[in-house]
Amino acid sequence: MRMSCCLLDFCRVQELRQVREFLFPSQKSAAVPDESKDQAGENELTWDDSDWGSWEASDTKVDGTTAEEEVQQGAPWLQDCVLSLSPCSDLLVIAREHKAAFLSAKWQTDDSGKEEMTLAVSWSGTLSSEEGECVSSVICIPLASQKRSSTGRPDWTCIVVGFSSGYVRFYTENGVLLLAQLLNEDPVLRLKCRTYEIPRHPGVTEQHEELSILYPTALVTIDGFSLFQSLRACRNQVARAAAAGSDAVQPPPLAYKKWGLQDMDIIVDHSSVGIMTLNVFDQMKNASILGGFHASVKGSPPAMSQYITVGGGPFTGFYYAVEGSSQPLLSHVALAVASKLTSALFSAASGWLGWKNKNEEEPAQKQKPKVEPATPLPVRFGLPDSRRHGESICLSPCNTMAGVTDDFGRVMLLDVARGIAIRMWKGYRDAQLGWVQVSEARGEREIATSPSMPRRHAQFLVIYAPRRGILEVWGTQHGPRVGAFTVGKHCRLLYPGYRLMGVNSVTSQGWHLHTQQVCLFDPTTGVLRSITIPFHLALSDKKSERAKDMHLLKRLTALLRSRELDPALLESEAQSILLEIKHPAIKKQALESMLTSKNAPVSCMTNVTRALLASLKEQDPEAIDESLLQLCSSQLRLLQLYTDVQLLHTPDSSPTETESLSVAGIEEDLARVGPILRRYAELNSRPSVSFAQDPGGPLPVRAFLSQLVCEGGELRVVRGPDTDWTHLGSFLFWGCLSGQSPLERVCETLQQSGISPQQLLSLLLTVWLNREKEILKRADAIRNLHTLLNTLSSMKGALGESWDVQCISPWWQQVRNACVQSESAGAALLAGLVAHRAAKSSITSLAESTFQADWEFVSLELEQWVVCVRQLEDVLALQTLLSLPPPQGSPGGAVPRCSVKSLLESGRGGVADSVAKLIFRQDAAPEMLQDIVQRRVGGQSSEEPVEQLLQETEEEKDGVQRLEELLACVCQRFPHSLAPDLLWAHCCWEYVVQWNKDPEIGRYLEWSVEYLKMISSPHIQLGISSMMWNTFIVKRFSAAAFLMEKVGKAPKDRLCRRDVGMGDAAMTSFLGSCVQLLQTLMEVSPSSFLPPYPLFFKADSGVEEVSVPELCVEEVWGSAEGPASIAELALQQKAVHYPLVQHHCLLASLLHAAMSFSLRLKPLSLFDSKGKNAFFRDLTSIQLLPSGDADPNLVAIRQEFLMQVLTGWVKAVGEAEDSGSAKTGREVDWPAVCMELASLLQVSVDILRRYLVWELYNQGLDLRAEEVMLEVEDKDVLGSQLLVLTGQRLAFSLLHSQTQTKATMELLARLPPTLCTWLKAMDPSELRCPSVPLQQSSRLVSRVIEMLPENHAQYSIALHLLEAVDSLQEDE
Repeated sequence: MRMSCCLLDFCRVQELRQVREFLFPSQKSAAVPDESKDQAGENELTWDDSDWGSWEASDTKVDGTTAEEEVQQGAPWLQDCVLSLSPCSDLLVIAREHKAAFLSAKWQTDDSGKEEMTLAVSWSGTLSSEEGECVSSVICIPLASQKRSSTGRPDWTCIVVGFSSGYVRFYTENGVLLLAQLLNEDPVLRLKCRTYEIPRHPGVTEQHEELSILYPTALVTIDGFSLFQSLRACRNQVARAAAAGSDAVQPPPLAYKKWGLQDMDIIVDHSSVGIMTLNVFDQMKNASILGGFHASVKGSPPAMSQYITVGGGPFTGFYYAVEGSSQPLLSHVALAVASKLTSALFSAASGWLGWKNKNEEEPAQKQKPKVEPATPLPVRFGLPDSRRHGESICLSPCNTMAGVTDDFGRVMLLDVARGIAIRMWKGYRDAQLGWVQVSEARGEREIATSPSMPRRHAQFLVIYAPRRGILEVWGTQHGPRVGAFTVGKHCRLLYPGYRLMGVNSVTSQGWHLHTQQVCLFDPTTGVLRSITIPFHLALSDKKSERAKDMHLLKRLTALLRSRELDPALLESEAQSILLEIKHPAIKKQALESMLTSKNAPVSCMTNVTRALLASLKEQDPEAIDESLLQLCSSQLRLLQLYTDVQLLHTPDSSPTETESLSVAGIEEDLARVGPILRRYAELNSRPSVSFAQDPGGPLPVRAFLSQLVCEGGELRVVRGPDTDWTHLGSFLFWGCLSGQSPLERVCETLQQSGISPQQLLSLLLTVWLNREKEILKRADAIRNLHTLLNTLSSMKGALGESWDVQCISPWWQQVRNACVQSESAGAALLAGLVAHRAAKSSITSLAESTFQADWEFVSLELEQWVVCVRQLEDVLALQTLLSLPPPQGSPGGAVPRCSVKSLLESGRGGVADSVAKLIFRQDAAPEMLQDIVQRRVGGQSSEEPVEQLLQETEEEKDGVQRLEELLACVCQRFPHSLAPDLLWAHCCWEYVVQWNKDPEIGRYLEWSVEYLKMISSPHIQLGISSMMWNTFIVKRFSAAAFLMEKVGKAPKDRLCRRDVGMGDAAMTSFLGSCVQLLQTLMEVSPSSFLPPYPLFFKADSGVEEVSVPELCVEEVWGSAEGPASIAELALQQKAVHYPLVQHHCLLASLLHAAMSFSLRLKPLSLFDSKGKNAFFRDLTSIQLLPSGDADPNLVAIRQEFLMQVLTGWVKAVGEAEDSGSAKTGREVDWPAVCMELASLLQVSVDILRRYLVWELYNQGLDLRAEEVMLEVEDKDVLGSQLLVLTGQRLAFSLLHSQTQTKATMELLARLPPTLCTWLKAMDPSELRCPSVPLQQSSRLVSRVIEMLPENHAQYSIALHLLEAVDSLQEDE
């Protein structure tokens, strides 16, 4: 509860610089620094009552900026603008001349994680439509929602803008023009609004909503209900127009009254007070003054609307319009649709734009509407002051008072009902006014009055004096100044004076409407501040006990904040203040503030609380506040407990016997888990970041008090955040666990405190599990934990006297639950082992005393412990494996933590999934991992136990050895969950998931397919490959096919990234992996009825020949529940349709070939309509596929492409042999692929082989060509082709060589004329490798002669060629 006025930042305006540059284009160089927004400090000042007069001399800026800085920062540009803030603070309008910017609210999270409201530009543009007009006044009116579920938030906000031309235009938040009204041809001076207020008591007249528009000599008031309905109708019409236009509904006309204000020289501002009714005396007085002595008086006083104007001659005028004296005028609503709607929309909606009749002509719309004459309204009376001119008037929320500013720098307070000035303030030139109405809080008057009485309300006048940069708050009518703040000199005080429009006494029921009354906008920081005023400042009794108590409370708060104060002085001062406070609620608040102070020591808190409790007991029992008495006694008890525990935690100097581990069986347990526990400690002992909140230092007393509650004589610990819980547990138990405090005395103190054993056990386990690193370093911690567990178990209410040993103990179940949920695997296992032994000994002794030799009854609890310990051991081994640091350069990340609970909830595949993620982080190749699993989990596991392997130190092993040993350990513990097939399945899935996140790394997908091939079960292989295809592959694969079809060639990198989401190199790798995946899918799909092709088919491993595998799980993990594992999902997949898979594999091979050799190809054009339609369908569906003989033209295109592939491969092989680069194992055997594709595409394989032989000879790869030549069937054609190639080689040697010798010339002369002519016709430029050794050419000619029959037409030329080559060889 705040005791004084305060300014609170509630919103920040963004993009203020852009708004200024938009409204003032000539001042773009002058920037509004956004950086200064962080400098805005706390603007609240605390004032002493005795020094009110010293304000004038103060020129201190609270936010720390000097006067020179301020002039640079906030040049008074905002004073030249028209501003309006919605009462709901969700819309701010800044306008100047013909431009405006609308700023709407949105929520943002700052750097500290706290949400704050900001106002950002949602629309900016030009508002004026008439030439030369500019904005003169703006208000934002929120319109209430008509929905029944509404709780008081506005449906939308209408911006009403008055122009110098006399027009009043209505806009939506998006700048869409709804209405335009010309009600008077003079400039609009001021727009004001009045909305519904709930009457405070039955005697108050209920006021109607209205919008009032002030002109220099006229006042127009528009009925609120009429305006609300018209605005809704117009907005609906604009929405329909934007959606496509429909027939309009005629909106209701606006009902308004227009008064001609007479008898005043100048009018600059006004207030519409509303309807008032005179009492009988005032009625008779007015009748006597107006009508003379013989005037007649009506029986009932008439209702009148009261208007107050300010200006000059007179300074203030009071007007009264009797209801019924003027009939309301009905305007013809002129609708205008925003300029952003297209011209087509205007023509389409010409029937309803402006709601004109269809037979009206277009020019008629542009004529100015008719302006109705005003009804004369004379001034009733005024405040005449010929030299004083009023500048503004601000009506109070309850319509009883008004603040008026003038050109003399005065602020005058008017009594609206009596028409007199009741107060005046001097020295406030250019002042801006606002009002704050504060309601009395419930319960503040319960002692003095009946609770059924209506709540009191107080009015405060807020005055902002920009010349001095002061914001003051004054109590009315004659109250003192209750608040003063130093603010900037260029701020604007924003006071709407109204709430939501469209609310009435029915719809406002149950609404929790929150609107800001007064806001201060600082343009230098962009901050909007609200003013908060406590109700008690309106109380006039300065000697009241409550005001004095609040002063004492503020004094105590300031005292507790000072850090250099002596503790003894602090104690005496705080004690005297607390005893001096009279009001129990404030005394309680003061005590709580002292107990939560971080500067007060424990002794001070204890002594002050004890003194307060003693003083309370001395009072009359009936006058004592029970809640305060209870608070004192409970807090005193907690302080005593804190002091006792703190004293016990000094290092224990008394000699203690160094007892060994007396727990039966614990040494065996530690020997069993010791190696893996040491490895776990080594991997988790790396230094980590620690924070101030970590439980290293002592627990502050205020934190201790905040976490314990005293209820009915018992202490209860309030469960807070884990860090607070650990901090409290460390305060109570860490000294005992570390051996520095006497165990028995600490436990005895805690038992006497009344804290339940269950909560103490929870705190102990929290400390043990959360401070694992320190626990693993202390050898004596296990013994101390055992002692503490036994001591807590022996407390009253721990195990429970009614516990039946045949059932599960809730006490030990609590320990198991804590261990099972903990992610500190080492500490959890140690706690489980110790608790298991403690439970066994206590159950054994209990059973011996109860059942003697009957042991069957205790087996259930111990069985639970056996299972729990085994689970904890398994988790420790798994967590040790997961803690392996990733190798340098591999994808790292935080070490994942697991617990028994998380593994049980992750389903049967949780373990394999965790290990697969680790393998990905370790970046282990599939071949290496397969070797590890086969060697360790296979034959060698029984010969060399894992425990012996783990005995070696960390330095002696490299990363692969550590991975191998820890993986073998985990695989032995999870023989079923980590069966090779399941592990490979999860690794396959993990790599494809990671590839999907970053498709540029094609190796991930390649390794995923490698893991897929390692799976031995065809059923799992089939399911996973189907899931991979459907989930990750087919979408990108189809995008690649369509992209290549579109561009007609292998696409460039930019197009690949745009359409497929990866670069061209990555796409080549991706298509190769697609081929591998689809081939794997074909190998395991039912296909016995199809012809075998070596690359596209393996029939001997199909699913029909192997039974479905059983997926088992270890016995202790049988209760695992959660999502189905990858293997389980794989077994649920349907069988695929082999021909459709083969069809896709064919396409993938074509795409891969085109990308590998950068060939021109439209892949889908190689297939007929059936083939095209079958692509990218579900592989389980049966589609119509091409059958019969293909179109010869199609076959020719296919053959041409396959020849291009072979040419590309031959060129690549030639370049590789020239450069001497070695072959890699993953290269594709493209000739074999082409032959298989040719068989499927109905292309002649023999033609391709002949072409390949010719290409290889053309490249100079004669040995490779001879190998392929053996498989060619049509040797005659091949011989003819190769004869030409031989002729080209010889022609190059004889005719085109640069170094022709004499022997060459003689040989040419000796050649037969036929051969010479034939050689001269050859073109050696077609050869890629013309200079081939003569020995190779001689072999080639011999091959040709062997292939050609003797009766062949060119057989003789071949013989002559052989002679020529032999002669050349002899010459060399």
